[in-house]
Amino acid sequence: MVKTIFNPYRGIAYALLMAPLTLLAQSSKQEIKKDAPKGWHMLDYKKDGYYGVNVDKAYEFLKGKKSKTVLVAIIDSGVDTTHEDLKAVLWRNPNEIPGNGIDDDHNGYVDDVYGWNFLGGKDGRNVKQDSYEGARVYFKYKKKYGDQIPDESKLDPEEAQEVKMYKKIKEKLEGDAREATTNVLFLRNPIERMAASDSILRAALGKEIYTGDELQRYKAKSSEESRAKGVMMALYLGFQLTEATNRMLMEESQEYYDGEKAKMEAIVKEPEDFRGEIVQDNYGDITDRFYGNPDVMASTPMHGTHVAGIIGASRANGKGIDGIADNVRIMVIRAVPQGDEHDKDIANAIRYAVDNGAQVINMSFGKAFSPEKKWVDDAVKYAESKNVLLVHAAGNESWNIDSTDNYPNPHFNNDLKNTATNWITVGASSDPVILQHLPDGTPINSLTAYFSNYGKRELDVFAPGVKIYSTLPGGNEYGDLPGTSFSSPIVAGIAALLLSYYPDLTPKQLKLIIEKSSSRFRDLKVKKPGTEEDVSLSDISKTGGIVNAYEAVKMAAAMKGDKNLANPDASPTLPKSKLKTTKKG
Repeated sequence: MVKTIFNPYRGIAYALLMAPLTLLAQSSKQEIKKDAPKGWHMLDYKKDGYYGVNVDKAYEFLKGKKSKTVLVAIIDSGVDTTHEDLKAVLWRNPNEIPGNGIDDDHNGYVDDVYGWNFLGGKDGRNVKQDSYEGARVYFKYKKKYGDQIPDESKLDPEEAQEVKMYKKIKEKLEGDAREATTNVLFLRNPIERMAASDSILRAALGKEIYTGDELQRYKAKSSEESRAKGVMMALYLGFQLTEATNRMLMEESQEYYDGEKAKMEAIVKEPEDFRGEIVQDNYGDITDRFYGNPDVMASTPMHGTHVAGIIGASRANGKGIDGIADNVRIMVIRAVPQGDEHDKDIANAIRYAVDNGAQVINMSFGKAFSPEKKWVDDAVKYAESKNVLLVHAAGNESWNIDSTDNYPNPHFNNDLKNTATNWITVGASSDPVILQHLPDGTPINSLTAYFSNYGKRELDVFAPGVKIYSTLPGGNEYGDLPGTSFSSPIVAGIAALLLSYYPDLTPKQLKLIIEKSSSRFRDLKVKKPGTEEDVSLSDISKTGGIVNAYEAVKMAAAMKGDKNLANPDASPTLPKSKLKTTKKG
């Protein structure tokens, strides 16, 4: 499922309930929460005072050294190919003539100029909304075994495993449905009043586009405006999107509401075959790979557009933002709908990226079940054999993924002793100046993002994932979004930066450098995501570090014997004094 913003909406009901009180408490304030500069994730703590990844210093270190172009594939929901900050860096298939309806390069995909859309039909239609994997698998097994789940001990090993999965999915769907019912109950009223309220506020503000911060400062001139403001601010505060535009807020709120309604129905209503009706491939045959269409933008490009800008928005055009990598091309592969992605599409997306020259693949998606995991495993092995690095977002549920299923993962057949060497899993960090709120409304400042998944075994590194400023659909739009979805491309961007200046680095070496060069916090306590519990980063991740582009290029230089560039500066240790927790009450 695309984590379009982030997924710990478990607290949305509470947040919506408390939003009016929050508005009253903040009525005398000029700002809703503490701020950080746009693009803080690129900054250097020693120079700028923010816990970013030190990109400018990395480029100072590399000054004068030539680079090679690196191709990064984004497997996502789509990308705005018209964006001013992305047009120059998008990959264009050199062997394909646009729009002629011919597979000029004979790779099996017709007119794949920017990449490929595995969620499209040959008739030009595209899958937007899809169901959840748990519901799909649940009804598959329900048809086979019925409502009375059989005794596993009386079944053959294969069926016993199916029944075990059936029971697990049933339990999860029932829990999700209870939670979703509460969220829908609280959201129904503001969602139904959202469009009318927005119309009133646009007229009152005299503009079509406004942000939550602007709305917060606006003093209503009538009871009608006051009620409209209350509706919209409840959503802004509940979803913690106060810097988003009204259009973005409405889109995300409606998408989330529709998703929660689908979760309510997941265990009682068989999901529609959205994908099958449009794509019309033989889903059960993994060798049936040549389906889809070339429309990589489709109607859902926000998530992928934001990811693309983080990695490689043009650093030379003086517009908008700078991406992390300065000599990169972005290949767009659409395989993630609103809902859960299908294993077949992800497997084929990975293979497409590898076959067409990608050296790094960003994967900002995930789900709780993976019935055709073997297909994805085989694609990961294929990427590993071709020296392609895979970077994956850890997810946004505040889960310990050492003990909670989270797919895709790097373990072949879920065997912890048989793990891909070309895989990095990334969690989300924050900056302590950015005030966050736990799902119960408790304010908190922490170096960790409260929503990030974590795991001492499964999470490799952290990277900034709160208030990440990047490109948005619309040709020249930009904005902030939170989520591990936007931490992952920071790491993918650093990997591309390393490869562009040290092109013979292997994925195993890239992983080693990115992990070993991360900024460590040996004696520093942070908040375990989703709680107020103090822990060390090393308790909730493998490295106990936040990625550092400068330290990474230094280490790469040293590894490759680049003596003119390497220097002996020690890895920075960051002081504890800035980390202060805002306690409840």
